[in-house]
Amino acid sequence: MLDDVLDDLLELTVVGSFTRIGYAIRRRLHDWKTFGPDALRGTTVLVTGPTSGLGRAATDEIAALGARVILVGRNVDKLTGVADELRERHHENRFPIVEADLGSLASIRAAAERILAAEDRLDALVDNAGAIFPERHVGPDGIEASLALLAVGPFALTARVLPLLEGTPGSRVIGVTSGGMYTQALDLDDLQWERSATEYSGAKAYARAKRAQVTLAREWARRTAPGGVRFNVMHPGWADTPGLAEMLPGFHRFMGPVLRTPAEGIDTLVWLVADPDAGLPDGRLFLDRRERPFDRIPSTRVDANDRRRLWEAIVDLAGVPDPRPSPDPAGR
Repeated sequence: MLDDVLDDLLELTVVGSFTRIGYAIRRRLHDWKTFGPDALRGTTVLVTGPTSGLGRAATDEIAALGARVILVGRNVDKLTGVADELRERHHENRFPIVEADLGSLASIRAAAERILAAEDRLDALVDNAGAIFPERHVGPDGIEASLALLAVGPFALTARVLPLLEGTPGSRVIGVTSGGMYTQALDLDDLQWERSATEYSGAKAYARAKRAQVTLAREWARRTAPGGVRFNVMHPGWADTPGLAEMLPGFHRFMGPVLRTPAEGIDTLVWLVADPDAGLPDGRLFLDRRERPFDRIPSTRVDANDRRRLWEAIVDLAGVPDPRPSPDPAGR
Protein backbone atom coordinates (compact mmCIF):
# COMPACT_ATOMS: atom_id res chain seq x y z
CA MET A 1 0.00 0.00 0.00
CA LEU A 2 1.11 3.56 -0.67
CA ASP A 3 0.72 4.46 3.01
CA ASP A 4 3.18 1.76 3.99
CA VAL A 5 5.67 2.82 1.33
CA LEU A 6 5.53 6.41 2.56
CA ASP A 7 5.97 5.22 6.14
CA ASP A 8 9.02 3.16 5.19
CA LEU A 9 10.58 6.08 3.35
CA LEU A 10 10.00 8.30 6.37
CA GLU A 11 11.69 5.70 8.59
CA LEU A 12 14.83 5.88 6.45
CA THR A 13 15.23 9.59 7.13
CA VAL A 14 15.70 8.99 10.90
CA VAL A 15 15.20 12.66 11.79
CA GLY A 16 11.83 12.79 10.06
CA SER A 17 10.86 9.49 11.64
CA PHE A 18 11.94 10.14 15.23
CA THR A 19 10.66 13.72 15.60
CA ARG A 20 7.12 14.99 15.91
CA ILE A 21 7.07 15.20 12.11
CA GLY A 22 6.96 11.42 11.88
CA TYR A 23 4.31 11.17 14.55
CA ALA A 24 2.03 13.70 12.82
CA ILE A 25 2.39 12.13 9.37
CA ARG A 26 1.86 8.55 10.53
CA ARG A 27 -1.13 9.42 12.66
CA ARG A 28 -2.80 10.82 9.57
CA LEU A 29 -1.59 8.07 7.22
CA HIS A 30 -2.83 5.16 9.28
CA ASP A 31 -5.94 6.54 11.00
CA TRP A 32 -4.92 5.19 14.40
CA LYS A 33 -7.43 3.54 16.69
CA THR A 34 -8.52 5.55 19.72
CA PHE A 35 -9.47 4.10 23.10
CA GLY A 36 -12.45 4.91 25.29
CA PRO A 37 -12.20 5.89 28.97
CA ASP A 38 -12.93 2.34 30.15
CA ALA A 39 -10.66 0.52 27.68
CA LEU A 40 -8.49 -0.77 30.53
CA ARG A 41 -11.12 -1.00 33.25
CA GLY A 42 -10.53 -4.12 35.35
CA THR A 43 -6.86 -4.42 34.38
CA THR A 44 -3.72 -3.83 36.44
CA VAL A 45 -0.66 -2.18 34.90
CA LEU A 46 2.72 -1.74 36.61
CA VAL A 47 4.81 1.26 35.51
CA THR A 48 8.41 1.79 36.61
CA GLY A 49 9.69 5.36 36.68
CA PRO A 50 6.18 6.91 36.70
CA THR A 51 6.96 10.29 38.27
CA SER A 52 8.35 12.31 35.34
CA GLY A 53 8.92 12.42 31.60
CA LEU A 54 7.69 9.53 29.51
CA GLY A 55 6.82 7.45 32.56
CA ARG A 56 4.52 10.15 33.94
CA ALA A 57 2.87 10.66 30.54
CA ALA A 58 2.29 6.92 30.21
CA THR A 59 0.92 6.70 33.73
CA ASP A 60 -1.53 9.54 33.08
CA GLU A 61 -2.78 8.00 29.84
CA ILE A 62 -3.11 4.47 31.22
CA ALA A 63 -4.87 5.75 34.33
CA ALA A 64 -7.30 7.72 32.14
CA LEU A 65 -8.30 4.45 30.44
CA GLY A 66 -9.47 3.02 33.77
CA ALA A 67 -6.58 0.74 34.76
CA ARG A 68 -5.34 0.11 38.25
CA VAL A 69 -1.79 1.47 38.01
CA ILE A 70 0.98 0.26 40.31
CA LEU A 71 3.50 3.09 40.62
CA VAL A 72 7.02 1.72 41.13
CA GLY A 73 9.92 4.05 41.86
CA ARG A 74 12.61 4.89 44.37
CA ASN A 75 11.32 8.27 45.64
CA VAL A 76 8.35 7.73 47.93
CA ASP A 77 7.50 11.43 48.15
CA LYS A 78 7.28 11.74 44.36
CA LEU A 79 5.29 8.52 44.07
CA THR A 80 2.88 9.73 46.72
CA GLY A 81 2.46 13.03 44.89
CA VAL A 82 1.60 11.29 41.62
CA ALA A 83 -0.82 8.90 43.35
CA ASP A 84 -2.56 11.79 45.13
CA GLU A 85 -2.94 13.73 41.88
CA LEU A 86 -4.38 10.71 40.10
CA ARG A 87 -6.82 9.95 42.90
CA GLU A 88 -8.03 13.56 42.89
CA ARG A 89 -8.38 13.59 39.11
CA HIS A 90 -10.19 10.26 38.74
CA HIS A 91 -12.00 10.13 42.11
CA GLU A 92 -10.86 6.54 42.60
CA ASN A 93 -8.28 4.86 44.81
CA ARG A 94 -6.57 2.59 42.28
CA PHE A 95 -2.98 3.85 42.32
CA PRO A 96 -0.87 1.91 44.83
CA ILE A 97 2.77 2.89 45.25
CA VAL A 98 5.68 0.48 45.64
CA GLU A 99 9.09 1.77 46.60
CA ALA A 100 11.85 0.12 44.59
CA ASP A 101 15.29 1.01 43.32
CA LEU A 102 15.66 -0.85 40.02
CA GLY A 103 19.44 -0.69 40.50
CA SER A 104 19.27 -2.78 43.69
CA LEU A 105 18.42 -6.48 43.65
CA ALA A 106 17.45 -6.49 47.33
CA SER A 107 15.04 -3.60 46.72
CA ILE A 108 13.58 -5.38 43.70
CA ARG A 109 13.10 -8.60 45.68
CA ALA A 110 11.26 -6.75 48.46
CA ALA A 111 9.09 -4.87 45.96
CA ALA A 112 8.20 -8.05 44.08
CA GLU A 113 7.21 -9.78 47.30
CA ARG A 114 4.95 -6.87 48.16
CA ILE A 115 3.36 -6.90 44.71
CA LEU A 116 2.80 -10.66 44.74
CA ALA A 117 1.16 -10.41 48.17
CA ALA A 118 -1.12 -7.50 47.26
CA GLU A 119 -2.18 -8.18 43.67
CA ASP A 120 -4.22 -10.97 42.09
CA ARG A 121 -3.47 -10.06 38.46
CA LEU A 122 -0.94 -8.18 36.34
CA ASP A 123 -2.01 -7.36 32.80
CA ALA A 124 1.04 -5.34 31.80
CA LEU A 125 4.48 -4.46 33.12
CA VAL A 126 5.95 -1.28 31.62
CA ASP A 127 9.76 -1.21 31.90
CA ASN A 128 10.42 2.51 31.70
CA ALA A 129 12.76 3.61 34.53
CA GLY A 130 16.12 4.89 33.35
CA ALA A 131 19.00 7.32 33.85
CA ILE A 132 22.36 8.23 32.36
CA PHE A 133 25.35 8.17 34.70
CA PRO A 134 28.12 10.63 33.72
CA GLU A 135 30.85 8.53 35.32
CA ARG A 136 31.24 4.79 35.67
CA HIS A 137 30.27 3.46 39.06
CA VAL A 138 28.83 0.24 40.44
CA GLY A 139 25.58 -0.19 42.31
CA PRO A 140 24.96 -1.96 45.62
CA ASP A 141 25.32 -5.39 43.99
CA GLY A 142 28.66 -4.59 42.38
CA ILE A 143 27.11 -4.25 38.92
CA GLU A 144 27.88 -1.28 36.65
CA ALA A 145 25.04 1.17 37.28
CA SER A 146 23.68 1.52 33.73
CA LEU A 147 23.53 -2.22 33.16
CA ALA A 148 22.01 -2.73 36.61
CA LEU A 149 19.24 -0.16 36.18
CA LEU A 150 18.35 -0.76 32.54
CA ALA A 151 18.87 -4.49 32.05
CA VAL A 152 19.59 -6.54 35.17
CA GLY A 153 17.03 -4.88 37.45
CA PRO A 154 14.09 -5.02 35.02
CA PHE A 155 14.95 -8.64 34.22
CA ALA A 156 14.95 -9.52 37.92
CA LEU A 157 11.64 -7.73 38.50
CA THR A 158 10.00 -9.45 35.53
CA ALA A 159 11.28 -12.85 36.64
CA ARG A 160 9.99 -12.35 40.18
CA VAL A 161 6.47 -11.20 39.20
CA LEU A 162 6.22 -13.73 36.37
CA PRO A 163 3.65 -15.86 38.28
CA LEU A 164 1.24 -12.91 38.27
CA LEU A 165 1.81 -12.27 34.58
CA GLU A 166 1.40 -15.94 33.71
CA GLY A 167 -1.84 -16.08 35.68
CA THR A 168 -3.34 -13.17 33.75
CA PRO A 169 -4.62 -13.96 30.23
CA GLY A 170 -3.25 -11.65 27.55
CA SER A 171 -0.55 -10.15 29.78
CA ARG A 172 2.40 -8.37 28.29
CA VAL A 173 5.76 -6.83 29.19
CA ILE A 174 6.71 -3.68 27.28
CA GLY A 175 10.14 -2.10 27.39
CA VAL A 176 10.70 1.58 26.63
CA THR A 177 13.95 1.74 24.68
CA SER A 178 15.96 4.53 23.08
CA GLY A 179 17.08 5.45 19.57
CA GLY A 180 20.60 5.61 20.97
CA MET A 181 20.70 1.84 21.14
CA TYR A 182 20.92 1.77 17.34
CA THR A 183 24.42 3.27 17.55
CA GLN A 184 25.99 0.78 19.92
CA ALA A 185 26.97 -2.88 19.72
CA LEU A 186 26.93 -5.14 22.75
CA ASP A 187 30.35 -6.10 24.07
CA LEU A 188 29.49 -9.45 25.61
CA ASP A 189 33.03 -9.80 26.94
CA ASP A 190 32.85 -6.46 28.75
CA LEU A 191 29.21 -5.78 29.61
CA GLN A 192 30.18 -3.72 32.66
CA TRP A 193 32.91 -1.54 31.11
CA GLU A 194 35.54 -3.13 33.36
CA ARG A 195 38.27 -3.50 30.76
CA SER A 196 37.29 -0.30 28.96
CA ALA A 197 36.67 1.86 32.05
CA THR A 198 38.93 4.63 30.78
CA GLU A 199 36.73 4.89 27.65
CA TYR A 200 33.51 5.03 29.62
CA SER A 201 30.81 7.35 28.30
CA GLY A 202 27.52 7.74 30.10
CA ALA A 203 25.61 8.10 26.85
CA LYS A 204 27.29 5.03 25.32
CA ALA A 205 26.76 2.97 28.47
CA TYR A 206 23.09 3.95 28.42
CA ALA A 207 22.77 3.01 24.75
CA ARG A 208 24.49 -0.35 25.24
CA ALA A 209 22.30 -1.17 28.22
CA LYS A 210 19.24 -0.31 26.13
CA ARG A 211 20.59 -2.59 23.40
CA ALA A 212 20.76 -5.32 26.07
CA GLN A 213 17.16 -4.54 27.09
CA VAL A 214 15.96 -4.97 23.51
CA THR A 215 17.97 -8.17 23.07
CA LEU A 216 16.53 -9.65 26.26
CA ALA A 217 12.97 -8.88 25.13
CA ARG A 218 13.59 -10.85 21.96
CA GLU A 219 14.95 -13.74 23.98
CA TRP A 220 12.06 -13.64 26.45
CA ALA A 221 9.70 -13.91 23.48
CA ARG A 222 11.66 -16.81 21.97
CA ARG A 223 11.57 -18.73 25.23
CA THR A 224 7.87 -18.11 25.97
CA ALA A 225 5.25 -20.42 24.51
CA PRO A 226 2.78 -18.90 22.02
CA GLY A 227 -0.24 -17.56 23.85
CA GLY A 228 1.77 -16.84 26.98
CA VAL A 229 3.10 -13.56 28.27
CA ARG A 230 3.81 -11.17 25.38
CA PHE A 231 7.20 -9.38 25.26
CA ASN A 232 7.87 -6.33 23.09
CA VAL A 233 9.78 -3.06 23.16
CA MET A 234 8.84 0.35 21.84
CA HIS A 235 10.86 3.37 20.80
CA PRO A 236 9.28 6.74 21.67
CA GLY A 237 11.22 8.73 19.12
CA TRP A 238 12.92 11.91 20.32
CA ALA A 239 10.70 13.34 23.03
CA ASP A 240 11.07 16.53 25.02
CA THR A 241 11.57 15.34 28.60
CA PRO A 242 13.45 16.71 31.63
CA GLY A 243 15.81 13.75 31.39
CA LEU A 244 16.77 14.55 27.81
CA ALA A 245 17.32 18.22 28.64
CA GLU A 246 19.56 17.29 31.58
CA MET A 247 21.51 14.45 30.00
CA LEU A 248 21.92 15.75 26.44
CA PRO A 249 21.50 19.55 26.68
CA GLY A 250 23.15 20.28 23.31
CA PHE A 251 20.93 17.84 21.45
CA HIS A 252 17.89 19.14 23.34
CA ARG A 253 18.60 22.75 22.34
CA PHE A 254 19.31 21.93 18.71
CA MET A 255 16.32 19.63 18.16
CA GLY A 256 13.93 21.41 20.52
CA PRO A 257 11.46 22.76 17.93
CA VAL A 258 10.78 19.30 16.47
CA LEU A 259 10.98 17.12 19.58
CA ARG A 260 7.88 15.12 20.36
CA THR A 261 5.80 15.84 23.41
CA PRO A 262 5.90 13.09 26.07
CA ALA A 263 2.30 12.20 25.15
CA GLU A 264 3.30 11.74 21.51
CA GLY A 265 6.30 9.69 22.57
CA ILE A 266 4.29 7.20 24.59
CA ASP A 267 1.37 6.78 22.20
CA THR A 268 2.75 3.46 20.93
CA LEU A 269 3.27 2.27 24.50
CA VAL A 270 -0.36 2.97 25.40
CA TRP A 271 -1.46 1.20 22.20
CA LEU A 272 0.61 -1.87 23.14
CA VAL A 273 -1.02 -1.89 26.59
CA ALA A 274 -4.60 -1.13 25.56
CA ASP A 275 -5.16 -2.95 22.26
CA PRO A 276 -5.59 -6.73 22.75
CA ASP A 277 -4.29 -7.35 19.23
CA ALA A 278 -1.25 -5.07 19.40
CA GLY A 279 2.22 -6.56 19.45
CA LEU A 280 1.42 -9.90 17.84
CA PRO A 281 3.52 -11.79 17.06
CA ASP A 282 5.71 -10.61 19.90
CA GLY A 283 9.46 -10.16 20.27
CA ARG A 284 9.27 -7.02 18.14
CA LEU A 285 10.32 -3.37 18.27
CA PHE A 286 7.69 -0.71 17.56
CA LEU A 287 7.67 3.00 16.75
CA ASP A 288 4.46 4.83 15.91
CA ARG A 289 2.40 1.64 16.14
CA ARG A 290 4.41 -0.18 13.49
CA GLU A 291 7.16 -2.79 13.66
CA ARG A 292 10.64 -1.35 13.06
CA PRO A 293 14.06 -2.91 12.53
CA PHE A 294 16.20 -3.88 15.51
CA ASP A 295 19.38 -2.84 13.73
CA ARG A 296 20.44 0.03 11.50
CA ILE A 297 24.17 -0.64 11.45
CA PRO A 298 25.35 -4.15 10.48
CA SER A 299 28.12 -4.15 13.11
CA THR A 300 25.57 -3.83 15.93
CA ARG A 301 23.55 -6.91 15.03
CA VAL A 302 23.03 -9.49 17.76
CA ASP A 303 22.65 -13.07 16.54
CA ALA A 304 20.86 -15.95 18.27
CA ASN A 305 24.02 -17.22 19.96
CA ASP A 306 24.79 -13.76 21.34
CA ARG A 307 21.24 -13.44 22.66
CA ARG A 308 21.65 -16.69 24.55
CA ARG A 309 25.02 -15.56 25.93
CA LEU A 310 23.52 -12.30 27.14
CA TRP A 311 20.55 -14.11 28.71
CA GLU A 312 22.84 -16.42 30.65
CA ALA A 313 25.00 -13.51 31.82
CA ILE A 314 21.97 -11.51 33.00
CA VAL A 315 20.44 -14.50 34.80
CA ASP A 316 23.71 -14.89 36.67
CA LEU A 317 23.91 -11.19 37.57
CA ALA A 318 20.24 -11.01 38.57
CA GLY A 319 20.62 -13.82 41.07
CA VAL A 320 17.38 -15.52 40.08
CA PRO A 321 16.69 -19.04 38.82
CA ASP A 322 16.51 -19.08 35.03
CA PRO A 323 12.84 -18.11 34.45
CA ARG A 324 12.79 -19.47 30.91
CA PRO A 325 15.31 -22.24 30.20
CA SER A 326 15.86 -22.32 26.45
CA PRO A 327 13.41 -24.68 24.71
CA ASP A 328 15.55 -24.71 21.59
CA PRO A 329 19.35 -24.64 22.01
CA ALA A 330 19.71 -23.83 18.32
CA GLY A 331 17.76 -20.59 18.74
CA ARG A 332 15.83 -19.00 15.93
